[in-house]
Amino acid sequence: MGSDSSKSKKRATQLTEDEIQLLLKNTHFNRQQIKEWHQGFLKDCSKGKLDKKKFIEVYKQFYPSGKADKFCTHVFKTFDTDNSGEIDFVEFLIAISVTSHGDIREKLNMAFNMYDIDKNGSVDSKEMEQIVTAIYDLLGEENRKGENSPAKRVEKIMRKLDLNGDRSLTKDEFINGCLQDDFLKNLLAPNA
Repeated sequence: MGSDSSKSKKRATQLTEDEIQLLLKNTHFNRQQIKEWHQGFLKDCSKGKLDKKKFIEVYKQFYPSGKADKFCTHVFKTFDTDNSGEIDFVEFLIAISVTSHGDIREKLNMAFNMYDIDKNGSVDSKEMEQIVTAIYDLLGEENRKGENSPAKRVEKIMRKLDLNGDRSLTKDEFINGCLQDDFLKNLLAPNA
């Protein structure tokens, strides 16, 4: 049993040729950059995996005055593509590549995946409000009354982007709507 555990740990910390090939095809990094990112990842995550607690801890450093927990939970679920409860190096580097080097459609696609909490392929008002509230918490936004309340903000977003009137957004409605409206793009996908 002990040997299985050490084999699994060894596998998680080693970068295989298959993983390198996958990352070469799905990121904007070359072989050398992938290896450098991997070494840095292992310095912070010696077991080769990043758990939610550590992820939130790191994220909070970027937003010390906000409450990062809710937002980080959504981001973590988006990055944890295999739903293992941990982010491995491949998931990590693909997410980093999209958020830092991806084109606007890739970034909006990732934002949509984060908003689609129940993973049913569409975003409804309830999901959107949870994310807007989490963004407000993260940024320390205290003005949540009237037109700036998360519910009112979501109402405006849905009115503008929900083209077929079904009270939910498809990925196409979300991406195309954000591409046509800089204010919404900056609100819903600030790094796009």
